[in-house]
Amino acid sequence: MKDLKIALLDMNNNHVNQGMRNIREISQQFKEHSNENVSITVFDVRYKDEIPDIQDFDIYISSGGPGNPHKEGYSWEEKYADFLNNLWQHNLTSEHKKFAFLVCHSFQVACIHWSLGNICKRKSYSFGVMPIHKTDEGQKDFLLKNLPEPFFAVDSRGYQFIEPNYETINEMGMKVVALEKVRPHIHLERAVMAIRFSDEIFGTQFHPEANPKGMLANLKIDKNRIAMIENYGVEKYLETVDRMDDPDKINLTQSQILPRFLQHASEQVMKNLVMA
Repeated sequence: MKDLKIALLDMNNNHVNQGMRNIREISQQFKEHSNENVSITVFDVRYKDEIPDIQDFDIYISSGGPGNPHKEGYSWEEKYADFLNNLWQHNLTSEHKKFAFLVCHSFQVACIHWSLGNICKRKSYSFGVMPIHKTDEGQKDFLLKNLPEPFFAVDSRGYQFIEPNYETINEMGMKVVALEKVRPHIHLERAVMAIRFSDEIFGTQFHPEANPKGMLANLKIDKNRIAMIENYGVEKYLETVDRMDDPDKINLTQSQILPRFLQHASEQVMKNLVMA
């Protein structure tokens, strides 16, 4: 029996990050409950210049991370661009599809790479548990359909994707499936929060992997609590803690999106192997 091979792309550039730990945990849980022989390999993309070969793995999850998603002249950037090109090209030409999930920083890098819209710096850093709204296409997408409207997710970003280029998006067969919360008192365009890039590739600007227990513990550490209150105010801090505790918010989002992606991808990969 062929192993199902998962590659985790760490985009944190050697910064300690809960998101990558959560992605590892979700992947490990999937491995433990899978009927297949599953292997998981981690690649440190930005700090160690590591990138997986498209031919070597079946499923890719590429993490969020700090910093500017636009190219700054690092060698990993061209390698990651090649990875995206090879992934897209492989799925156009091969019956043995490769599946990928792109989180936050990876999502933004991909949107810049495919010229899908304006990825620019926010006026202020967005952090907290935010409502995410599904578009009409999002209502039908199997990764989101078990979530309420709106659903809630952890948002943590200094950049945003606005002014989508629908001509390119439609031309490439992509679909915008989620938008950020409505802010009627602020005259700014709503950011794109998730895209169905293809049947095999999905990306979110929010963090579907976020673990409420870990984030709650983090926010209760004195220095983190004080920093958040100083930056966002007591009200925002209390709202975030309250939403973390709610089983219908972060817990639900974490239990649905990435686990469903892994389950679906593995089924498709194994089905293709049987038909080969």
